[in-house]
Amino acid sequence: MPDQPPVPLDDVSKAIIEQLQEDGRRSYSAIGKAVGLSEAAVRQRVQKLTETGVMQIVAVTDPIQVGFNRQAMIGIKCTGDSYALADKLATQDAVDYVVLTAGSFDIVVEVVCEDDEHLLQILNKQIRTLPGVTSTETLVYLKLVKQQYNWGTR
Repeated sequence: MPDQPPVPLDDVSKAIIEQLQEDGRRSYSAIGKAVGLSEAAVRQRVQKLTETGVMQIVAVTDPIQVGFNRQAMIGIKCTGDSYALADKLATQDAVDYVVLTAGSFDIVVEVVCEDDEHLLQILNKQIRTLPGVTSTETLVYLKLVKQQYNWGTR
């Protein structure tokens, strides 16, 4: 995600986001009724919210159901420019989450893999070989208990 200042949100935009967090397939008409706008006005606001990067509308899948039987969180220690390394990690297809952190690791990434062999290949060929990576620690997911994206707005 590029560094950009937060987009100011009014109460109506926040309400639209919350409606879509409850059900990403909710119609613009239904959202309009809930927030007091026309269908066209909701459509315009949703388009602006997506264009500015405030939100994305995506299908969230269960990785196992779609052929990805191994997920892991990888803590990475590095030297040099952690921003540049994070940008390189973000280009990896198997990496779905990249965050700069404080504490034991400089960067944490989440990977979604087909199997353990795929995870090993990603670790050995795509992450550990990047310039600046000094060590990694892999936390293999055994069972996903909770995952949600409906934290609302502030």
